[in-house]
Amino acid sequence: MHLIVIGIIACEIGFWVVLGLGLATRYLLRMRRTSTVLLLCVPILDVALLTLIAWDLLANRAVADFSHGLGAVYLGFTIAFGHQIVTRVDAWFAHRFADGPEPWRPPKSGAAQVRYEWQQWARMLLCAIIASVVLGGITLIVGDPDRTAELLGWIARVWIVTGVWLLGWPVWLTVKHAGSPAAKADSRETTS
Repeated sequence: MHLIVIGIIACEIGFWVVLGLGLATRYLLRMRRTSTVLLLCVPILDVALLTLIAWDLLANRAVADFSHGLGAVYLGFTIAFGHQIVTRVDAWFAHRFADGPEPWRPPKSGAAQVRYEWQQWARMLLCAIIASVVLGGITLIVGDPDRTAELLGWIARVWIVTGVWLLGWPVWLTVKHAGSPAAKADSRETTS
């Protein structure tokens, strides 16, 4: 198995282990300060993955492959969506183990669902920007187009996914909602 793939798997496992330990420490052991320190370690995993990718390409003089690009996109994803994931798991953990309120659930219909889908897409846009900056930055630092061609391909892939997400969810739901009877009723009420 490729070194970068092992790094991605280790970071994903590490994310869930650190998150689980942090929440267990907070809600089961009631050690809030220790829990906060553990949860602050989550971004260290992102730094470790970025360091591993850069080290492999610079020190090892590796030729970038699928795993290097995937690692950069994974990094963008964890930065863009990580806080939201931590917040949701925290709410679930508090509800399950500390008599917290029932966790918030994404809306399933109406204008609230449209707003939510646009917010999610904005996170994907942030992911694409971060991944593109990381991929482009590594390409520039390595300075060898023959060794980094795969990274440029990943920039195209991440933007294709971002475009498909835009059309398939927020734009589609916006158009669908605009044509719904509830949206037309809301429109009549606001113009009255």
